[in-house]
Amino acid sequence: MAGGAFGADLLPTQAVDAGQPDSAFDAAFHDRAESISRGGLGRAPTTGSEAVSIAQTPESSPAPVQESRSQPEPVEVSADCADYSGNRQIGCSLLAEFGYGVDQMASLDALWTRESGWNHLAQNPSTGAYGIPQALPGEKMASAGDDWRTNPATQIRWGLSYIQQRYGSPDAAWAFFQANGWY
Repeated sequence: MAGGAFGADLLPTQAVDAGQPDSAFDAAFHDRAESISRGGLGRAPTTGSEAVSIAQTPESSPAPVQESRSQPEPVEVSADCADYSGNRQIGCSLLAEFGYGVDQMASLDALWTRESGWNHLAQNPSTGAYGIPQALPGEKMASAGDDWRTNPATQIRWGLSYIQQRYGSPDAAWAFFQANGWY
């Protein structure tokens, strides 16, 4: 597990070789991820007998912000996504906007279940990573909309754009996560 996705403006746009970090930024993040895996601060399991709920406390809740004056772009729910609900259904429905088929949903679901449990208010108190894709810093998601703190669709659009630019697909991002413990 790691703090999550980073803004594409800091990272190359080609797909990543899962072997070695491709920048000093990635190397520093990789070191932090290894520290977490050795018992440092990390997210609790979200499945199984050790699972805990992701609860918002006053200390971890995001500060209130003024919402955008523009209305969020509506998400048309795809019939192919009927097996999902809530934020997962939004994520499934938005795959097509980025040129992906529903076949990518299993990887996206696994990735973001590990990162945030699909909780659009999830915040890592040690890193500040925020939202469904665990953007670090969360403010990077403002490039997808002024309502990035509260709108799951905005966060998902930003996260899918990040995955597309950084890894090429949710399948590739999940494979990288499995090999490295972060994405």
